[in-house]
Amino acid sequence: MSNVEHKVEHEVENGSNFFKGIFIGSLIGAAAALLFAPKPGREMRSDLSDKLTLATDKTKEVAGVVTDKTKAIATTVGEKATDLASTVSVKASDIYTTVSDSKQQIAATLQDAGSKIGDTVSEASNNVASDVKDASKEVADEAKASSKEVADEAKDAKEDVKSSYKSSH
Repeated sequence: MSNVEHKVEHEVENGSNFFKGIFIGSLIGAAAALLFAPKPGREMRSDLSDKLTLATDKTKEVAGVVTDKTKAIATTVGEKATDLASTVSVKASDIYTTVSDSKQQIAATLQDAGSKIGDTVSEASNNVASDVKDASKEVADEAKASSKEVADEAKDAKEDVKSSYKSSH
């Protein structure tokens, strides 16, 4: 143990030990003074009894003060603990409310986004259906026109074949 640690340890001990030493020393000193004082035995016993009663009363008084202070400290600690518990409860409630509100906002946002996606898909589906219908009509019209052209060409080819056949026979 270093000198500094030793010195600090004795300083801490000396504070409480000092007062204990004064108290015990004064009791011993009082008892010694009474024992060595030139008084008759009865008077000395009476003085010792008085001093002992005085010391007992002082001890009870100090014990009462310590008890009162301990009760006051316990009450203060209890009040602080109650205040802290109340604060924690309020903060937890605030956090729960915030999380709950956020959850509701997220749910509403997701529902809105889902609705918008549904509308967009429906609109795109309608556009595709319209485009397919228009393309089918165009294909049908072109097929009809091509069919007519093929029929006309087939008719012309038939007439060419007939006239070639008639001219060769």
